[in-house]
Amino acid sequence: MPELNFQIEKAEAQRFAAAPTLIFKLRITNINPAETIHTVALRSQIHLEVTRRQYSAEDQRNLRDLFGDADRWGQTLKTMLWTHASVVAPAFESSIVVDLPVPCTFDFNVAATKYFHGLTDGDVPLNFLFSGTVFYANEEGGLQVAPIPWDKEAKFRLPLKAWSEMMEIYYPNSAWLCLRRDVFERLYEYKVQHGIPTWEQALERMLPAPEEVAKA
Repeated sequence: MPELNFQIEKAEAQRFAAAPTLIFKLRITNINPAETIHTVALRSQIHLEVTRRQYSAEDQRNLRDLFGDADRWGQTLKTMLWTHASVVAPAFESSIVVDLPVPCTFDFNVAATKYFHGLTDGDVPLNFLFSGTVFYANEEGGLQVAPIPWDKEAKFRLPLKAWSEMMEIYYPNSAWLCLRRDVFERLYEYKVQHGIPTWEQALERMLPAPEEVAKA
């Protein structure tokens, strides 16, 4: 039975997709190179291992909305499930590199978005937990099916720059905010009543000027 190992080699933004997407270059290696792998139907849980990096004072301020004050991080800073991803690998014998696409969101109601946005530099420790099914040929050439053990994983440190550049491609100089419908309707009514042409100008009129915030 095949014994597969997994390694993330790099990550890059996918351009011209329908939604922001990171492509992780995933190397799949069979310990026995003589075996023929027909295909691998692979699933992955991707976790943010937030305790495996250092945080600057600015990071701590930015992440208060997510983890609270820094003196409570011993209780609140815990590994978070980021997302799920899947891919089907074609036939190979020894190893193969496949693209593992991971759709991302810029919704600031989502904890992962708050986390990525709150960091100033460095990288994000990820852990990919794999499961799925491998289809392979036995010694007689017959088709066999086996599950991928749940203990298969791959760690990777995603450069924050890769996530930031991806979001800049899809949302240049902008952010995406999801509002409750009744709140949106009130904002829309305010915009129409005052004849304000853009949403940015409506929000700027409602918010205090930066110098007023600094004095508060």
